Amino acid sequence: MEADFVIVGGGSAGCVLANRLSADGRHVVVLIEAGPPDKSPFIHMPAGIIPVIRSDTYNWKYWTAPEPQMGNRPMHWPRGRTLGGSSSINAMCYIRGHAWDYDHWAELGCKGWGYADVLPVFRRMENFEPAKGAPDEYHGVGGPLNVAAHRYLNPLMKAFVDAAQQAGYPLTPDFNGGTQEGIGYYDVMQKDGQRCSNAKAYLDEQVKARDNLTILTDAHVQGVRFEGKRAVGVTLKGAPGEIRARREVILSAGAIGSPQLLMLSGIGSAAHLGELGVPVVCDSAGVGENLQDHLDVTVTVKERSRHAVSLNPVGLPRSLKALWQYATKKEGEMTSNLAQAGGFIKSNPREPIPDIQLHFVPFAYTNHGQDLKPLTGWGYTLMACDLRPKSRGRISLASTDALVHPKIEARYLQHESEMQRLLTAVMKAREILAQPAFKPHRGEEVLPGAEIRSDEELREWIRQKAETIYHPVGTCKMGVDDAAVLDLQLKVRGVEGLRVVDASVMPTLIGGNTNAPTTMIAERGAEMILTDYR
Repeated sequence: MEADFVIVGGGSAGCVLANRLSADGRHVVVLIEAGPPDKSPFIHMPAGIIPVIRSDTYNWKYWTAPEPQMGNRPMHWPRGRTLGGSSSINAMCYIRGHAWDYDHWAELGCKGWGYADVLPVFRRMENFEPAKGAPDEYHGVGGPLNVAAHRYLNPLMKAFVDAAQQAGYPLTPDFNGGTQEGIGYYDVMQKDGQRCSNAKAYLDEQVKARDNLTILTDAHVQGVRFEGKRAVGVTLKGAPGEIRARREVILSAGAIGSPQLLMLSGIGSAAHLGELGVPVVCDSAGVGENLQDHLDVTVTVKERSRHAVSLNPVGLPRSLKALWQYATKKEGEMTSNLAQAGGFIKSNPREPIPDIQLHFVPFAYTNHGQDLKPLTGWGYTLMACDLRPKSRGRISLASTDALVHPKIEARYLQHESEMQRLLTAVMKAREILAQPAFKPHRGEEVLPGAEIRSDEELREWIRQKAETIYHPVGTCKMGVDDAAVLDLQLKVRGVEGLRVVDASVMPTLIGGNTNAPTTMIAERGAEMILTDYR
């Protein structure tokens, strides 16, 4: 089996690449996804987040190694394992990050990746429904990724937005416009009341029917095959065994999968590869390093008004009504992404830009939905994360078997400033939830709990209870320094015919949700590839 371009990973980036590289019919493209097709109805139903994130079929269910600063506990890292990748199991919040994030990339040497460079790509890739005046300076129409306002708002969302304003935070109508700072409602990646994953946006039935595009699912790549220093294809477990690439192999397996595949293929630290007996193709010490993620803390309060989402039998009539509305009109509660409101705030007024992100959800959220017991009650949760952590983790091989998950060391809270920011985040979350707007709804605080007040008590609670908010990046970073794995065209340095295009290329973590930036990176990567072969 041969193709011009072989794309490994059918996630957020791979779907974009498969569409763009096959669009003009000149190139034969093969897209390989380890997971199954995105057939589950829970993927497409926005409120189906909990079933898909609990799924063994659609979730890689990674675990970190024991984290020294987190009570020495392993931490669960859900990642999408289906067409669309994590865009098929995430909360659909459409956030680009702050303009400063991209200008910072340019300052680090990534010229051509500043905010002025990437904004046109964001505009071009979206079909922005909420603004009647689009296209405008910040938004575009006609692109494949549909961005919509909510069809339904849980009453608790208005209580949160009102409470945040009572606490002194401004209302912000568009987090992706001229001002990110403030509180408001998230726009969502949805179309006609359903999830608009990157698979839905970029791999519709017409695209899938292209003669020059082949999509393989349930196909696990073992590694990249080289002839000398040139990538010439990939090997798979099972049929067809090998796929040759006439032009390039492109890894889009994400911040965990892409560095794992590079190392399995002989690109990485020579010392580390030698420990596992992997023949070295290119000694690249940066592979798997520079891992960054947003660490999240939560404040959960019992709710008295029963507007919360709950599995309590008392709520069954409401749930049946919501299912009927969704099935017949794609309206009502089941169109909710659950994290409908939130915002970006500063830990202190001296910060030049927001450094804490908030997500408010109308249920008692804990342990990534793996524990359903809290969902049988009534509650609401305010989540808060540190947007620009200084800690850097790493991905390394645990085995030479591609089916064995790599070793993940997040290395959270290596810097005291991160703990201080999370302590401030808990304080500010409590302050918002204590405002008059929540009075009709407010019960007792469940997490951290009213009895946990001192800094020392909160520190210990954060170490035991903080979790990922699903934004790992940076493990195959682009750049111009010696630690950069990729050049600014996303080509793997030291070899030929191989690129990485996904969230792993980010030199630093952007201040927000990572799916939209990853989509932008894939759009730019496709442009670069097509330009090279035009």
